Amino acid sequence: MTILSNIKLSVSALGRMTLSPVQELGKMTVFFFWGMVHVVSFPIQVYKIIEQIYFIGMKSVFVICLTGAFTGMVLGLQGYYTLVKFGSEGVLGAAVALSMIREMGPVLTAIMVIGRAGSAMGAEIGIMRISEQIDALETMDIDPIRFLVSPRIAAALISFPLLTALFDVIGIFGGYVTGSLLLGINPGIYFSRVESSVLMKDISGGFAKSIVFALVVVTVCCFKGYFTHLQTEGFGSKGVSLSTTSAVVLSCVLVLITDYVLTSILL
Repeated sequence: MTILSNIKLSVSALGRMTLSPVQELGKMTVFFFWGMVHVVSFPIQVYKIIEQIYFIGMKSVFVICLTGAFTGMVLGLQGYYTLVKFGSEGVLGAAVALSMIREMGPVLTAIMVIGRAGSAMGAEIGIMRISEQIDALETMDIDPIRFLVSPRIAAALISFPLLTALFDVIGIFGGYVTGSLLLGINPGIYFSRVESSVLMKDISGGFAKSIVFALVVVTVCCFKGYFTHLQTEGFGSKGVSLSTTSAVVLSCVLVLITDYVLTSILL
């Protein structure tokens, strides 16, 4: 009987471990659906969307420019010493531009925004939950998802592609600084390779990734903050910290997984 009981307990634990992520994924999907419904429903919350564009987009410009510049410089440095072995250093511009536009730009932009704005979103909404501000909104018959989540989704859909474009441009010029100014590649050859190798398909693919990443990041971060009170490991301020941490980690993991899926589709 003891062995049978242990087997039953093990099967039950395995079932709980399997069902819990599926249930959370279902809740997150419904949460995202209602957030998107309120984005396109009238009246449009223009002021709150602009406020969130400033918070998500404008306040992330510096870190995006800094990260993009050094990413491009590293790609230029590593690419040069790889290509020079094959006598192909002239295609450095194409290698840097395609790497930035297809992969590095959308992914690193999303990860930087997660660290700067996504964590703040999760913490802010989590604090509103434990301080009963969300309950107060419901008492006043104000939909919390419409009031708190939908403007952030709309703002992210606008901000992420613009930040990605900025990251790409700064990164390409960072590769130019390393390849041409430091290592001596002709600037005309560098930019002509960029111009001839980059197609509209590459640019649209990068923008498509940034839009999907925007939806993933905002949904996960807002969801984790919104349901902070359901944390089983801790309550109050500890629950907020755990929600924020899990939001950042899960967002980064989902961005990388989504990037692989989208890359396999778009190539």
